[in-house]
Amino acid sequence: MSAGPDLPSQAMQTMFQAGQSWAQGFAQWLAAVQAQAQSQPQSQSQSTTAQAAASASPTSKSDPAQAAAQHGALQQLQQAFMARHMALWQAQINRSSDKNAASSTPDAALPRPQPGDRRFSAAEWANSPIHDYFRQSYLLNAEYVGRLVELLPAADTKARERMRFMARQYVDALAPSNFAATNPEFIETALASQGESINAGIRNLLADIEKGHISLSDETAFEVGRNLAITPGAVVFENEVMQLIQYAPLSDVVGTRPLVIVPPCINKYYILDLQPENSLVRHAIEQGNTVFMVSWRNPQAAQGHLGWDDYVEQGVLRALAVAAAICGVEQVNALGFCVGGTLLSTALAVARARGETPVTSLTLLTTLLDFADPGELGLFIDQASVAAREASIGKGGLMKGSELAAVFSSLRANDLIWQYVVSNYLKGGKPPAFDLLYWNADSTNLPGPFAVWYLRNMYLENRLRSPGRLTVCGEKVDLRKVDMPVFLYASREDHIVPWQAGYRSRALLGGRSTFVMGASGHIAGVINPPAKNRRSYWVGEYAGKDAERWLAGATEQRGSWWPTWTAWLQAFAGKPRKARVRLGSVTYKALEPAPGRYVREKAS
Repeated sequence: MSAGPDLPSQAMQTMFQAGQSWAQGFAQWLAAVQAQAQSQPQSQSQSTTAQAAASASPTSKSDPAQAAAQHGALQQLQQAFMARHMALWQAQINRSSDKNAASSTPDAALPRPQPGDRRFSAAEWANSPIHDYFRQSYLLNAEYVGRLVELLPAADTKARERMRFMARQYVDALAPSNFAATNPEFIETALASQGESINAGIRNLLADIEKGHISLSDETAFEVGRNLAITPGAVVFENEVMQLIQYAPLSDVVGTRPLVIVPPCINKYYILDLQPENSLVRHAIEQGNTVFMVSWRNPQAAQGHLGWDDYVEQGVLRALAVAAAICGVEQVNALGFCVGGTLLSTALAVARARGETPVTSLTLLTTLLDFADPGELGLFIDQASVAAREASIGKGGLMKGSELAAVFSSLRANDLIWQYVVSNYLKGGKPPAFDLLYWNADSTNLPGPFAVWYLRNMYLENRLRSPGRLTVCGEKVDLRKVDMPVFLYASREDHIVPWQAGYRSRALLGGRSTFVMGASGHIAGVINPPAKNRRSYWVGEYAGKDAERWLAGATEQRGSWWPTWTAWLQAFAGKPRKARVRLGSVTYKALEPAPGRYVREKAS
């Protein structure tokens, strides 16, 4: 559906003025929040947003020359964007008066979506002059807000990053694609379906309200144990914290030393064992490794007392010991992913402090050990928020999985929130079956004491990187004593563990390190099976502490990084021996088939 060939000047003038008001709204909102922050400067409940706004206020203490310069820069910015709005308005009038004009004006001065932004790619946006104006004025105002944030003063780099994050949330939420009245795709779909798409959208919304989350995938298409996490194996040990799965061999000969995988306890382990064609677990088994997997319990109220020490002692260290005992070896190979890697590295430092060396080689995937640059998650964490958490759940309770899921979704709001608001609710569609997004929605709780200890000691105070500054399980933690060979993997577009932060682990650990960087993000970069021959990765020689220097000298390789890792791991597998069909041992008998009970538990 498109507007008529002529757009009345009064209507265009009204939209122009509305666009200007929209662009100024963010600054006004910052000022309002800043006033609230100043009225309660010491409150523990003071939000991160308020702190950032306070540091960004144009009325913050500064010398007169700085204030004058800032005022002048703001005036210039506003004048420049007023001129661009006028140019956009004029282009639309010219288009309206010229029936032979292109459907979308190619003027380089006019705004264009960022690469990868598909919100306005449908033909309906270009075919309708009024909706074309909506999208272009939105993009122009989004650019204005972004440049405005760079001009406002900020107390420090973190405050600046918070402002950028808030601006992105504000801009993303106000996109014309998110509203029925300004989205031409909604209109076309409603007309084509004779209104059924509106009814379907309402049904989808009500169903998601009942479920408590936006549907990102067809949740009826998957089931853990039926078509996800189906690599054959058995649970061979369990306690209050975790179950340990041993997988059946897929080769006649295996290495003597097994591989023990410690996944993150935020979300579930089967991201590493989705389906046979994209299972890192299966790939490792096919290369002749005996693989064990830690399956963390999804904590309920009864587990709300568990802390970091429990996860290290009864989780990681216990898993390493059981796997070694079953295989009859003194040492195993170990892999940690994300916070699982942080737990594993901490556990190995505890073991070394006790005079024990349970691991021959260490693999860390997208893992933070130095939290100086914790990615966008760090924007949610400050002294006041952590203190409030400590008061509420520090001695017992749960950090709910729904809350954690909302935080992670907000980091990529256009991809994980607004895209599905449009497709599910406005257009009445059903999301397609996608195993990774099904896993993403299968959230987990965290025990309160564990969560607040992690937030304070890692994100807030960054204690792990400093030898002896952290005490875990009664031992002083020194990562320099974690001196076995280590394979470090980071993803180039990771918004949770920036690749440069992953690289810095080379300077903290005591062993010889190999560093590989893959394309894509935190999850998609890791789950990149060779058969698909997608994406790429970089390898290079050691370049000291300078990550950018390493990248400058690195070589890009096409395809998956998995074969490079398994070739590296092969050197530590030990002597080959005939694969054992029976899982477990006399002491550690098979308790139930994989994937076990714990991974099926839902967040309360």
